[in-house]
Amino acid sequence: MTMVRRSTILFLCALLPLLMLIMAISLNIGATGVHLSALWQNDLQANSFADRVVLTQIRGPRVVMAGLTGAALAVAGAVMQGLFRNPLADPGLIGVSSGAALATACIIVLGGAWLDLGAGDVHAAIMSTAWAVPVAGMLGSFVAACLLYMFATRGGTTSVSMILLAGVAFSAFSGALTGILIFRANDTALRDLTFWTMGSFAGTTWSRIGLLCPFLLVATWVTVRLASPLNALLLGESDARLMGYPVERIKRLAMFSVACAVGPTVSFVGAIGFVGVVVPHLVRLVTGPDHRLVLPGSALLGAILLIAADTLARIIAMPADVPVGIVTAVLGTPVFVWLLTRTHDKERLA
Repeated sequence: MTMVRRSTILFLCALLPLLMLIMAISLNIGATGVHLSALWQNDLQANSFADRVVLTQIRGPRVVMAGLTGAALAVAGAVMQGLFRNPLADPGLIGVSSGAALATACIIVLGGAWLDLGAGDVHAAIMSTAWAVPVAGMLGSFVAACLLYMFATRGGTTSVSMILLAGVAFSAFSGALTGILIFRANDTALRDLTFWTMGSFAGTTWSRIGLLCPFLLVATWVTVRLASPLNALLLGESDARLMGYPVERIKRLAMFSVACAVGPTVSFVGAIGFVGVVVPHLVRLVTGPDHRLVLPGSALLGAILLIAADTLARIIAMPADVPVGIVTAVLGTPVFVWLLTRTHDKERLA
């Protein structure tokens, strides 16, 4: 059995109370000036009901969604980096994000046109709710992952490098189609699409979180079973086969878990960069490459960092909300460059 260092245990144990602390801070901060103490106010006190609504129906679901999104993106990034044995891999490589973006752009830009064509009451009902965009994003992400898997599989063997290259090509093609849709969009659709691509947790409701949870539970169950096989894949596919692991099945499960976690998440909150790439790196600095430690550590640290980023996005331009994707890009870029420089220096001195 592999011995775990005391510093690693302390690091992982410290993440959970840190997550609770950052959630409490995020609930306590906002443009309305409502604090957590409102939860214990007497019903007869002025504004007590309105303050509780702010905490439980606006900030509460937003904080929970930010935590779930951060955990999903970070764990998906760790799985992708383990599968591809590439530290720059992230969930976008298998076309999940670009597929969701293309499907969402279709709904936002062409949805009104479908209604004008008299598609019927069913389409009108769908388009009149806020569910059309996330549902389309989920379908787009799953279709993209399935197409890439079918393209990269020949004779029962899936080529990881083919998935990587096809994912890059698919992302570029989806970007081109999305660009055409943006060119055709009217002012309202262009504004909606622009804000979606920058990522935001505004408007999150408990019902949306309830719809997302089944996907995340399935992804979590699959990912937990992948920890040891991903450790074996770090040695190479041949060595993993010699150790008795079903390599092709591991690839399918890894792609399924990433699509299941990232597709629905991205479709709800938009594209949020750098979490999937940076967080697994930061965790490995402490835990090492063992995925049994990297995966839970990435989930907790990803949740902490994205809740903190969303809190910052809410307060830096109050009362307006800055899209959280801008905050993660501004904070994540220098961290990513530092990690690249550190890795390069270690390889040069080795």
